[in-house]
Amino acid sequence: MASVEVIAVGTELLLGQLQDTNTAFVARHLADAGIDVYGMHAVGDNRARIAEAIRASLARADGVVTTGGLGPTVDDLTKEAVCDALELDTELNLPALEQMRAFFAAIGREMRENNVKQAELPRGSRVLTNPHGTAPGFVAFGRDGKFVACMPGVPREMKPMLEGLLIPFLRERYAVREAIYTRVIHTINLGESEIDHRIADLFRSQENPKIAVLAHEGQCDVKIMAKAPSREDAAVAIAPLEAEIAARLSGHVYGIDATTVEEAIHAMLRARGWHAASAESCTGGRIAAALTRTPGASQTYLGGIVAYDNAVKTQQLGVLKRTLASFGAVSEETALEMAAGALGRLGADIAVATTGVAGPDGGSPQKPVGLVWFALAEAGGRAKAWKFDFRGDREAIQRRATTMALGSMWKFLRE
Repeated sequence: MASVEVIAVGTELLLGQLQDTNTAFVARHLADAGIDVYGMHAVGDNRARIAEAIRASLARADGVVTTGGLGPTVDDLTKEAVCDALELDTELNLPALEQMRAFFAAIGREMRENNVKQAELPRGSRVLTNPHGTAPGFVAFGRDGKFVACMPGVPREMKPMLEGLLIPFLRERYAVREAIYTRVIHTINLGESEIDHRIADLFRSQENPKIAVLAHEGQCDVKIMAKAPSREDAAVAIAPLEAEIAARLSGHVYGIDATTVEEAIHAMLRARGWHAASAESCTGGRIAAALTRTPGASQTYLGGIVAYDNAVKTQQLGVLKRTLASFGAVSEETALEMAAGALGRLGADIAVATTGVAGPDGGSPQKPVGLVWFALAEAGGRAKAWKFDFRGDREAIQRRATTMALGSMWKFLRE
């Protein structure tokens, strides 16, 4: 089984100025292709440190995959560091140079002299063509047969290069006959510890397929991973375990693999011929944004009202002034009237509402920062309200409240 380590190059990553999404993408696709990832690292734009990181990784693995540092500027030093680590010199790769010239001609820009540097690759390299940018990728080889594969840091250039060129090359080079296939069960409004309690025995008894639980923002995914020669073989191995897990988590599973909770909501609304609306205070339109992310959302979602100020709550949603005076904006009574207002004013079949204290200011002992009241109302007269105390900063509270509202809407519809 081939093994690699992944190195992201760029001082901006170490300064926290840029979020590294490349490493996770590379690691996930390598692992899914049956190539073991032993480690992941980040290093700044320093030739000596990049070279040392490559040497250290090659001491542990069969190869290294890097992203970043292949541009035309003086701080793009990955190629030079690879040459140092593998004791290679460079040579001008004419096919890579011609592709660069064609790229510049296609976008109507003049190719500068410093761009030629990008076509000077470690001697004996295998070129990874880049139709989406100027920097070709490459795979350089050491005397011991180990490799260093380098790709651009721009995601739209790196991703097709990895999937279309590098992974097929590595699978062929190392005769990888099995890959890792996954099935993801999405749950909502069920904690990680509760999921673990319900399926703990399956963790202990399963080797292939294996199980992992991934928690994020009020949702938990159960990931089933099977190593198999084909997707069909993996599906056969995964199916019984998937059915058992779904049964144990019944009532909380809203979808499989790429399905989002918004898509699950829209599917149930379509099945009933219903239309939804939203009324938001503390979530500031995030529920509306989530519900409109799904293609075809206009068939089931009418719209929303962001009623942040109390005057908007009364004028646009019909919340009574005496309700606000007696109970306050952050209350069960206000949440219920907001949901009822959205239901009636927008002519919906179901409406969701949120009102709360997102912080960092505005809290009190009675209504602390993080307190959010939710409400759901149905045209048939059914309505419910509940509260939740969230932790975190303003962004986290708004995000988690949105997830809670969507999950509760899904459960409301399901019931």
